[in-house]
Amino acid sequence: MDFPDPDTVEAALPDVSFPTFFDMSYDPPAPELDDVAAAARAAVGDLPLESLPAGATVAVGLGSRGITNIVEIATAVVGELADRGFDPVVVPAMGSHGGATAEGQRRTLATLGLTEDALGCSIDPRMDTQLVGESAIGGDVYLAETVLEADAVLVVNRIKAHTNFDGTFESGLCKMSTIGLGKQVGAKAIHEQALVKGYEPAIGGAFEVVREATTHLGGVAIVENFYDETAEVTGVPAGDLPEREGDLLERAYEHMPMLPYDELDVLVVDQIGKDISGAGMDTNVIGRYEVLNTDDPEFPDIKRILVRGLTEATHGNGQGIGLADLTTEAVIAELNLDQIYTNALTSGSLSKARLPVALPTDRHALTAAVSSIGPYDPETVRIAWIRDTGHLSAFRVSSALAREDVTHVSVTGESRLSFERGNPRSTLSSSRSLFSGLLPLYEEF
Repeated sequence: MDFPDPDTVEAALPDVSFPTFFDMSYDPPAPELDDVAAAARAAVGDLPLESLPAGATVAVGLGSRGITNIVEIATAVVGELADRGFDPVVVPAMGSHGGATAEGQRRTLATLGLTEDALGCSIDPRMDTQLVGESAIGGDVYLAETVLEADAVLVVNRIKAHTNFDGTFESGLCKMSTIGLGKQVGAKAIHEQALVKGYEPAIGGAFEVVREATTHLGGVAIVENFYDETAEVTGVPAGDLPEREGDLLERAYEHMPMLPYDELDVLVVDQIGKDISGAGMDTNVIGRYEVLNTDDPEFPDIKRILVRGLTEATHGNGQGIGLADLTTEAVIAELNLDQIYTNALTSGSLSKARLPVALPTDRHALTAAVSSIGPYDPETVRIAWIRDTGHLSAFRVSSALAREDVTHVSVTGESRLSFERGNPRSTLSSSRSLFSGLLPLYEEF
């Protein structure tokens, strides 16, 4: 794809000055679990294991999300099952992620640190499925053959707000048991029903079929706090789902990472990826679902979103890039369209696979962002600059936002953008350590 050269872009953009940026610390109170591994082992003990014979094979579903303590939790779950005399085998429970291939799903787990060596058990990533029934709303329900071959199944997942809908349960154990363990075929079947009947009926109906078709033990549910640290690990028997998941979702909402601003002119996001959110960036944070038959959140209201990069763990799967208004040619070059299209065509979320306006450099992209919001004044423009939507305890804002008095938010330093011809760069204050995980501000660094 040929993009306009820098001279063409320069001629079309105004000459603007950028605001002064300030480093901010956002520090709301949040609970944190002391012994994550012990809690995970106890959670396994809360599941109905007594019905299983000695040596029973237990399929353990693990997903593609970047959950902070997932290696420690998953290892503890596998270890507890083995210590109780069972034979655990890990099954990637991620629908079409990893390019909908066995090797791609194994690689996705490995990127998160979930390897056979780390887990102490085998991983069976086969994509073969079987039709196991029809849900109450009329949709076909498929399950991975690896699950059907096992004596029982449990899933390990984080409970959180979904990126496409609001409901009494959203992203968690039921979704992983159906969409995740259904592999590409099953995920597509449920998404098709969801676009017509709604996500909650589609997932809930499919879960009833899965529970009948398997010895479903339930799952190990994880709730994270604002800082993405583990706040709770709980065992939830399948018979208590989805009701118990709804209770955990309420607690997850209480601690969900959100920006402390309802209205922004520009949001700059350094990186998106499937390890951060199914939509690349959390749609609740950016205020955009762009899904059929679902209204976008009322807040936050953000006029322009600029995406600057992809996470390494997403392996080029930039699904969600279509939620941005602007990006750079360098980001477009990183995109793996095989993975993005597989994901988009499976989920039906075509809008998330669209390409935003791509500019030659970050400077051009930021100029385009601030000059397309209406009358622009660097002293009043409301810009927030974040690492990603999962890490919001430290970020940068323009001077207008820095002047606002916001609870639990404080200024820690000043970040001046300094552009030199051919070598744009940022000079940061002594608070730079807050942002040590951020990408360099400009790719010409």
